[in-house]
Amino acid sequence: MTIHTPILTERERRAKPRHIWFLNSAFDNIDFPTTVLRLADRDPEAPFAFVVTPNVDHLVRLRRDNVLAPLYAQAWLTVCDSRVLELIASLSGEEVDVTPGSDLTETLFNNVVMRHEPVTIIGGTREVVDNVKARYGLRDVRWHEPPMGLRNNPEAIAECAQFVADNPSRFIFLCVGSPQQEMIAEACLDRGDCTGIGLCVGASLDFLGGKAERAPKWMQRARLEWLHRLTHEPKRMWKRYLVDGPKIAFLWWEWRKARAKLREFEKRLARI
Repeated sequence: MTIHTPILTERERRAKPRHIWFLNSAFDNIDFPTTVLRLADRDPEAPFAFVVTPNVDHLVRLRRDNVLAPLYAQAWLTVCDSRVLELIASLSGEEVDVTPGSDLTETLFNNVVMRHEPVTIIGGTREVVDNVKARYGLRDVRWHEPPMGLRNNPEAIAECAQFVADNPSRFIFLCVGSPQQEMIAEACLDRGDCTGIGLCVGASLDFLGGKAERAPKWMQRARLEWLHRLTHEPKRMWKRYLVDGPKIAFLWWEWRKARAKLREFEKRLARI
């Protein structure tokens, strides 16, 4: 895959806002190729920073979960994981570029990660890690398997951060689900001695390692990847997609009302 990104003039860079506030999250105003380039170009010895990839489920939980919001606020990059959110934004007259975490992970392994460089993985299974290692010919994979119930186990979260500090890598794949992966990222920040980029990418390695199957490309383009996952894992996914997911419509309604009030306020200010 060849990554092309437009060259912006200085005026265009100044005119383009850094973030887009949509629903209840501030997304970085960058597209997929630019995201990959920013990750690839970052100094591997720079202090630890992390990337989050919100989807519909995350934004719904952000409204009621007082843990997730402060974790997201500390992210170095926030990019949209969901083509459904991209569609909702488009219907609202907003342009939110989509950077699916699974696509981002695959692109990094295909085009950025070098075979000889260390790669740190938190989460996943031995089989998945071995399959990813074999698929990409990786020679130095540092893997840590935390226990279940990580969210309520501060000692285990601290052990994950310790592992990241003891195994410096350019890329640290945090694959333990949300908000556990963001909690590990925060612990890495708090330590002050971790380096590299933490990628909060959930089940992305499961797809690369053969544990789970991604939707066909046509379903991804049609924004039906959620339906593919629901039909393949109904017991695990039914509540996320059939109960919690539709709540995004209420968030959209709230956001549209708030945006209308803000625009009316801006008009009044302009008339003063």
